[in-house]
Amino acid sequence: MSETISQHPAFEHLRHQNLDSLNISVDEYRHKVTGASHYHFNADSSENSFLVALRTVPTDSTGVAHMLEHTALCGSEKFPVRDPFFMMLRRSLNTFMNAMTSSDWTAYPFASCNRKDFDNLLSVYLDAVFFSRLDPLDFAQEGHRLEFEETDNPDSPLVYKGVVFNEMKGAMSSVPSTLWHTLCHHLFPTSTYHFNSGGEPEDIPKLSYEELVSFYKTHYHPGNAIFMTFGDIPASEHHKDFEERALHRFDAPDTRIDIGAEQRYTEAQRVSGSYALDEEESSDNKSHVVMAWLWGETGKLDDLLEAQLLSGVLLDNSASPLRQALETTDLGTATSPLCGLEDSNRELTFVCGLEGTAKDATEQAEALIVNTLTDIATQGVELEDVQAVLHQLELHQREISGDSYPYGMQLMLQSLSPAVHRGDPIAVLDLDPVLESLHQQILDPEYIPELIHRLILNNNHRVTLTMHPDATLAEQKNQRERDQLANIKAALNEQQSQDIIELSHQLAERQEQEDDPSLLPKVGLEDVPDDTPEPVAKHEKLGAHKLTHYDAGTNGLVYQHAVLSLPELDKAEREILPYYCNYVTELGIGEADYLRVQQRQAAVVGSLNSYSSLRSLPDDCSKLSGHFTLSAKALVRNTGAMTQLMRDTLEQVRFDELPRLTELVAQNRARRDQSVTGSGHALAMLAASRSYSPLAEYSHHTGGLAGIGSLRSLDDGLKNAEQQRDLSERMQQLHNKLISTPIGFLNISDPHSSESCIQSMNDCWGSWPEGQDQGNLNLVDTGEAGHQIWQASTQVNFCSLAFATVPMTHADAAPLTVLGGFLRNSFLHRAIREQGGAYGSGAGQESNLGVFRFFSYRDPRLTETVADFRSSIEWLLGNPHDERLLEEAILGVIGSIDKIGSPAGEARQHFYNSLGQRTHAQRMEYRDRLLGTTIAQLKDVAERYLTPDKGSIAYITNDKGVEKLADFNQQDDVKLYSLQ
Repeated sequence: MSETISQHPAFEHLRHQNLDSLNISVDEYRHKVTGASHYHFNADSSENSFLVALRTVPTDSTGVAHMLEHTALCGSEKFPVRDPFFMMLRRSLNTFMNAMTSSDWTAYPFASCNRKDFDNLLSVYLDAVFFSRLDPLDFAQEGHRLEFEETDNPDSPLVYKGVVFNEMKGAMSSVPSTLWHTLCHHLFPTSTYHFNSGGEPEDIPKLSYEELVSFYKTHYHPGNAIFMTFGDIPASEHHKDFEERALHRFDAPDTRIDIGAEQRYTEAQRVSGSYALDEEESSDNKSHVVMAWLWGETGKLDDLLEAQLLSGVLLDNSASPLRQALETTDLGTATSPLCGLEDSNRELTFVCGLEGTAKDATEQAEALIVNTLTDIATQGVELEDVQAVLHQLELHQREISGDSYPYGMQLMLQSLSPAVHRGDPIAVLDLDPVLESLHQQILDPEYIPELIHRLILNNNHRVTLTMHPDATLAEQKNQRERDQLANIKAALNEQQSQDIIELSHQLAERQEQEDDPSLLPKVGLEDVPDDTPEPVAKHEKLGAHKLTHYDAGTNGLVYQHAVLSLPELDKAEREILPYYCNYVTELGIGEADYLRVQQRQAAVVGSLNSYSSLRSLPDDCSKLSGHFTLSAKALVRNTGAMTQLMRDTLEQVRFDELPRLTELVAQNRARRDQSVTGSGHALAMLAASRSYSPLAEYSHHTGGLAGIGSLRSLDDGLKNAEQQRDLSERMQQLHNKLISTPIGFLNISDPHSSESCIQSMNDCWGSWPEGQDQGNLNLVDTGEAGHQIWQASTQVNFCSLAFATVPMTHADAAPLTVLGGFLRNSFLHRAIREQGGAYGSGAGQESNLGVFRFFSYRDPRLTETVADFRSSIEWLLGNPHDERLLEEAILGVIGSIDKIGSPAGEARQHFYNSLGQRTHAQRMEYRDRLLGTTIAQLKDVAERYLTPDKGSIAYITNDKGVEKLADFNQQDDVKLYSLQ
């Protein structure tokens, strides 16, 4: 990391700050002419990240900012191709590439470990943001348009189409999304948060193309932009690129865009609304009651930290007093999914509440919350509990993550909100001084009570929202849409009808155009590194047990895992395993009840998790490697306490807290019930795969659609005390069986602390008894062959088509993997997203299950999409293909498997690959096969495995979709299931 200040003459340097706890420094710059901000995170990292964000402040719910995010990436001045974003996804070795719309900003981020690739992406992103073409046909495709149901028949009904329109129909099928946007509508009566920045489906068609262009001209000016970069490229080089590729063409902005503060209520508000429930479902005890307050400002670090502290004290875990009251009351089935602090808007929002309440429970729920808060303010909070929350803030500050997002991207997104609101984004990352101040303030026993009084009890800007289920709401919305379309159609003259038909043809013609790929920069297979480094594992002994240790740059954190081999389990034990894994860290230990254990966990570790990992053998999908893991992470100073907590959990966990078990099942059910609209594609793929793999069938019955039904049955049954005792006994029996099997350990820590960490583990675990081999977990059952329709509460569809294939080490696994990217890039994206209007689609080989799956996400169509899946195979086999398409598909696969995780994440992945009998040498051989894949191989594996008379289909749809599938449903091999 260089301390030399690096800048370009077009920029002025404002400040430099070292962040020792993160091992980076940050420099702030301002572009002299436009006033654009640039924050550069100097880091010793070859994974360089970039982000440009614009303040986008909607004044309605037409989704203009969201639609602009989509259309800005559909071609620009320098790169006049129809789809540069998705084309660059295929021509890049990026480790992250996206665009996203928040409530008051839109950001365009990417990351890459390859300098050539970084420069390519930077040129495309800068041109897309500042010199977008905004073609009206792209607005029609990505936003909304009118079409006749039968494209060329003006006598057929009119329909709305568009990617954003369908995306938001899917998003607003989610109850938490509906709840949140309704709450914001009332909590923010005068500011931009009053509106749904993603777009309300009923309002989206009101947006005109001219309004989109006007919004772009106002908001996408560099003077309204925030640039952020992370990595080892000097800031001056970024400045040169920014200036030469974009900024030199702009003057100072005419207007300054700010997000205004909300006008505060003088008295608390109580409002109500409704959300859609499927007609077949009972509406009993399905209301939501939430309370929300506006607190301080996100951009003020003191406001932010005291808000995070108070929210943590009240809601962090089940022992936190407000969460405890909400989890244990009979007024609801679970805490609201909105519970917590929202800190991305200008003003902080604190929310708490219940779901699964009776229709008339508003006053009781409100009284429960207010009385609980009053009691906490009167009685105070134990100092140790407040210190535990500060401990969690410190641990979060120190952790080097990066397994889902690149680490640099996480830091930039974490600091973006304060920058958008003209606060101090650097201070948000440098928490040590503020944490030290808070450590002193909390010594005053009146500090937390004073915060509760000031921020909550004496705060009149409060909204209590009750949302009731309405089985007629979805149909009411659909009818309003049909009526609106019918009125539009009735008012059309002949020419206007022809214009709609002509637009459809123009768009179809544009979608069929083949853009010149040479207009875009690219990396090639020659830019792919020959090898990827293998983490170095060290092996030690803890008594009779094996310890695997990795030295890694963890910034003062320690990661430890205790791993038990999963023995042979009977059907009943396999059914209970996922519940056992979910709940074993949520219960009491020894003489301590779960509340005391939660307090102990908060004071000692950043997390304590348990889970099972099941993987097929690399050469045989019918044989499994299964393990149960108890994992934890902590600051180095807490290593001994963490290790002892882990042993105590395995040795003394208690399953006799029947109300707690019942509570956990209800909470789990509430979350799983809400998972369909967000994860429907994954659930559909599991369902479609179930007949081809024992592991897929098991996953479908535990984490898939069938698992949701099983969880509901379990929850319903636990109203009976005998079934509560039965669940407790079954978990205890499974636990006893698991802890008598062989155990192994993993430790990941900084090199200078590894010796003391290993010694702590040895002191604690060295005396653990040697386990007995009880065989290996074996799954033999597969699901019934055939097709499935799953009826659920969703406004959009999810489709999947699956075929049986091969495991990882088979020679065909690599070309099947490349085939997924090839079909997605070259056929499915156009047919299903652009032409069909689905938000997403794809295909891919899953070698762990030995299946190849197609999928669509938030899709307005059903059988037409499956027809497109099959047409993609016909297209592949029936046509010659450009080697460029093959190279793009290979690059995409290599980029995903070469993606760099966090130091701890890389070590953890290596360890579990070894447990699953996947060696680094095997992975490199597989990688070489990927790089050597030919078009002939793609056709060969498609012809061999993806045959027309085979394949299993799964649909997730609503009652109207079931009606549309009536002919399909008449087939003998189709099963209809209900999630209602």
